[in-house]
Amino acid sequence: MAEIVTGEAVVLDIPIAAFPTRLAAVLIDLALQYFTLFLVIVTVGTSGTNANAAALGAIFTVVFVLVFIGYPTIFETLSRGKTLGKMALGVRVVSDDGGPERFRQALIRALAGLFEFTILAPVALLTSLVSARGKRLGDIFAGTCVVQERVPRTQGIPVFFASVPPPLTDWARTLDLSGLSDVTAEAAASYLRRFDELRPAARDELGVRLATAVSAQVSPPPPPGTPPSAYLAAIIAVRHQRESAKFAAMGRAAVVPTASGPTASGPTTAVPTASGPTTAVPAAPSAATTQPTVPVPTFTAPTQVQPIGTGSTSPLPTDSQQTEPAAVEAAAVEAPAAEAVVVEAQPSHSEPAEAPRFAPPA
Repeated sequence: MAEIVTGEAVVLDIPIAAFPTRLAAVLIDLALQYFTLFLVIVTVGTSGTNANAAALGAIFTVVFVLVFIGYPTIFETLSRGKTLGKMALGVRVVSDDGGPERFRQALIRALAGLFEFTILAPVALLTSLVSARGKRLGDIFAGTCVVQERVPRTQGIPVFFASVPPPLTDWARTLDLSGLSDVTAEAAASYLRRFDELRPAARDELGVRLATAVSAQVSPPPPPGTPPSAYLAAIIAVRHQRESAKFAAMGRAAVVPTASGPTASGPTTAVPTASGPTTAVPAAPSAATTQPTVPVPTFTAPTQVQPIGTGSTSPLPTDSQQTEPAAVEAAAVEAPAAEAVVVEAQPSHSEPAEAPRFAPPA
């Protein structure tokens, strides 16, 4: 495994292809390339063309360049870092930042490989063995590395170790796993996965060592007489349960929207008051709600009717005072009709008249 820092500053652990795997992929590609070159030479030789030596040399050069430079460059560019040999062995060429291989990098690798696999073969083998990422000269010049795509499937923990043992259920609820490192937890999980493959003596010795290392990072200590395998199984099971619950909570928080709903008082409506500026008061709720309807306070001017012919005026402006045509039209109304209107507008003796809210002007 090797760490690769991506362009977003994210550290990735990727499996570097082993040297035997890379060597086998190179041998497959070289066999295909030489076989193709041999077929072209045989085809040209048996075609019966009367070409001179210069023409044959030009044909051979073009075919050689296409086979040994064009083939890896085109295949690795189009397939994102794979040739036929790499496809067969499950490896891929990637950039040093984990991104796909580009055309420039594939071309540099092909040009360097033309010399590495012929004249500089010992140098290519030496650099691949010495480099921490198994890089040959072409990888160093191009800024690439070969990673293993087909990783063996990790064996799961046996069923009888996948949950907390019943005798340790109450104790497991009080576990503090904040000090447990990922390396120690992975070592304990690997021990449980290979529990049946280990010999009894080695299994007991490794279990005691791992249980001692885990107990130094976890509290409280297990009950007396707890076997190392049961202790480690409880630790791994509780850690898995808590991590799953944490990730599930994070997923729910990311999916559920946090938009706030309407308040209990409902939306507000600006209503003019007698003093001039507007005041925000709660509006009436819709019919779909079950809250009681609250009337919106409004101002209603009192109606005062004066007898015709008197000199007093109403405290509020009338229609005749607002527009000139309305005043002329009101003066033409006959007296009997006006008196009838006045009588009809007066309140009855059974209902008291509403007191005016504003005093008449002096």
